[in-house]
Amino acid sequence: MIDNDKPQDDAANEDVAAELKGVPEEFLSDEEGAEEAGADDLSEALEALRRDLDEAKQETLYAKADTQNVRRRAEKDIQDARNYAATGFARDVLSVWDNLSRAVEAIPESLREDEKMKGLVVGIEATQRELEKVFKQNGIERIAAMDMPLDPNQHQAMMEVPTDDKEPGTIVQEMQSGWMIKNRLLRPSMVGVAKKPD
Repeated sequence: MIDNDKPQDDAANEDVAAELKGVPEEFLSDEEGAEEAGADDLSEALEALRRDLDEAKQETLYAKADTQNVRRRAEKDIQDARNYAATGFARDVLSVWDNLSRAVEAIPESLREDEKMKGLVVGIEATQRELEKVFKQNGIERIAAMDMPLDPNQHQAMMEVPTDDKEPGTIVQEMQSGWMIKNRLLRPSMVGVAKKPD
């Protein structure tokens, strides 16, 4: 018996060989090797994508944190601007306060009781009270000094006063009042401090 299929198989093999001519050798290797190589490449690519994703997540977190910090700083700057906007003006008005206080202290008792001058005295004292009220509304408060221990953050010692009546370092005289605006020093108190007599 003659096998007529043999020449056809050879012809088919030659056709396939002709088609595969020019295809790189690595693609013509056995299927198992190709599958393993492809799986390794896929695994490496997947791992690289995971690393990129982790880096992107980390950068996003840093960017969010940075944005939040910028927002907080901006809010604090705005609040500080509101709280301390009047600082320069307040310092200037303190000299008015000083002069008004000197005027009230300088009024002798005889003028306070004089019917003709009583209206003037009451007006000056009312002006002083009104100024104190305006200061308070704007967060400007007087620093306590007399009989307090010297605090270099709020008081400026101008002289030492020898005395046995007070503990050394205690404020016994206030030459100029000190003031705070909110929680910041506007002007220190100028004071005299007790010391032991020689």
